[in-house]
Amino acid sequence: MIDARVEKALATRFPAHMVPDLDRITDLLDLLGSPQRGYPSIHVTGTNGKTTTARMVDALLRAFGIRTGRYTSPHLESVTERIAIDGQPLDPDRFAATYDDVAPYAEIVDGRHAERVTYFELLTAMAFAAFADAPVDVAVVEVGLGGRWDATNVVGAPVAVVTPIGLDHVGILGDTIGAIAAEKAGIVHAGATAVVAAQPEPALAPLRARAADVGATLRMQGVDFGVRQRTLAVGGQLLDLDGLGGSYDGIFLPLHGAHQAGNASTALAAVEAFFGASDRGTLDIDAVREGFAQVTSPGRLEIVRRGPTVLLDGAHNPAGAAALAAAIEDEFDFDQLVAVVAVLDDKDVAGLLGELEPVVSAVVVTANTSPRALPVDALAEVAAEVFGDDRVVSASRLDDAIERAIALAEAGPLGGGGVLVTGSIVTVGEARRLLRGRS
Repeated sequence: MIDARVEKALATRFPAHMVPDLDRITDLLDLLGSPQRGYPSIHVTGTNGKTTTARMVDALLRAFGIRTGRYTSPHLESVTERIAIDGQPLDPDRFAATYDDVAPYAEIVDGRHAERVTYFELLTAMAFAAFADAPVDVAVVEVGLGGRWDATNVVGAPVAVVTPIGLDHVGILGDTIGAIAAEKAGIVHAGATAVVAAQPEPALAPLRARAADVGATLRMQGVDFGVRQRTLAVGGQLLDLDGLGGSYDGIFLPLHGAHQAGNASTALAAVEAFFGASDRGTLDIDAVREGFAQVTSPGRLEIVRRGPTVLLDGAHNPAGAAALAAAIEDEFDFDQLVAVVAVLDDKDVAGLLGELEPVVSAVVVTANTSPRALPVDALAEVAAEVFGDDRVVSASRLDDAIERAIALAEAGPLGGGGVLVTGSIVTVGEARRLLRGRS
């Protein structure tokens, strides 16, 4: 468990508002000796699939004997999850020691700027410092929000990855796909290779323009790489992928959904680009198979209980919910599926619920413990508009909501019901703790 002293100190650094600049993180890293320059990075942005794609890139690199650092966000249960070395989160003692190493420099930077170093900036600096201390061969770094002004955008990565872009964080990044894409394209730097997943049409022009402006090489899913074939398999799916350097067949991926096959294709292309495989031919197929076979993605269509089956998925916007619904329809055979939904107050709730409605029999609306959680009454009102009053149940607490959903699933006439907990990473993290405590 994380040191309570460190957890409390980090909590004091949540910003009151977003400040779009890199001044504090640059200053802090300069004081630390620019640890992010001690290793190359693969930088990952997008709206959906960032964390899973980063975890896939990490697993593939490790299968080739590369020592990796991985920085992702947000976390499910513990902040220590965000910083991983060789696929394992920092243990609490090492996390606390890294904090103690970096915090005094953050306090110096606090005194130099109008705004204090933020929670995310401090964690970013801690990750880069931990990676340099390990040391790692490569860092896989996920953007926190957007790209251009994100604290991670100091790595100047030779490979920049853009997962599918959709509408999210519109109050910060812009209210159109094109505006959001322009912000995310900011992680593509001069001379880099940009590996771009399949995108909605409005996202393409900003991405192409950025690549042209900085002289980056653009590699597009569906043009330069892609999924040639996917077949459902026990515990996941079997993939044939077309990479930058050639074909990779017979790859088992222990994750569900066509969207995860797309993420796998993108991750493979990113690793190929890093190794220069497009010029040298394919990577070693045995290592690629080994890497993908080891991939995990907690909280993404994760089965945490059987009888009835309980699934957890952190979908929190309409695009993520659409991918989730397609995967459930394609790969699961529930007689009825009861959703437990708790969301944050800045999300497109109607859009998210609308995507889930065709595959969900009933929904139990609730709230997580985040101060940004949408109140249950407000969520119930939107849910009733989407599902109808007779398919909506309210519960004030997540634990009660899960119990209600399990009871509804078990009450089905054929006993083939399931429960889906979704709507927010916070919701999924809290559900994981609750369900593990009861197992």
